[in-house]
Amino acid sequence: MPASRPDAPWAAFLETLDSSLAHETTLACLGGFAIHALYGLPRPTGDVDAVAVAPDDQLALLLRIAGRGSPLAKHCGIYFDFVAVVTPPEDYASRLTPIYPGAFTRLRLMALDPYDIALSKLERNQRHDREDVRYLASRVPFDLELLMGRYEKELRPNLGRPEREDLTIRLWMEMIREDLAAE
Repeated sequence: MPASRPDAPWAAFLETLDSSLAHETTLACLGGFAIHALYGLPRPTGDVDAVAVAPDDQLALLLRIAGRGSPLAKHCGIYFDFVAVVTPPEDYASRLTPIYPGAFTRLRLMALDPYDIALSKLERNQRHDREDVRYLASRVPFDLELLMGRYEKELRPNLGRPEREDLTIRLWMEMIREDLAAE
């Protein structure tokens, strides 16, 4: 079960960010922070990645207050990062899940669902991305037909080099199947 409040060092960072906002602001989070907050990922991460901010006019303020190099980021050792280079599945917004609901006055943290988080890591496919996907696949656990279906319907049509990602998703599916068989 996810925590109702953030743990250290996230608590101080998010509470300060919340108190700095004048308006309700929603972040659609992905990456290590979202996986940690909702699924207990033990891997440390130093940022709160978001693929969307609403209202969008708050993005500049968030980057100024909490972005890399800001006083808050230097103080807490964590920063806010807007991830514009990620391709999330088309309907990700309809599946957002609250992170720490009711914990903040103005800050609303939402996470992409675990399949959408995994698929958002497909293009980059770095070692920690694959490890995060493996963690999610075992923790959730993944329905591999759902993962592949969402890839084919909602992500693949929007990729710049789908043939490359076709290979990556096939390798990921093999990796996940092997992990599940070993459990």
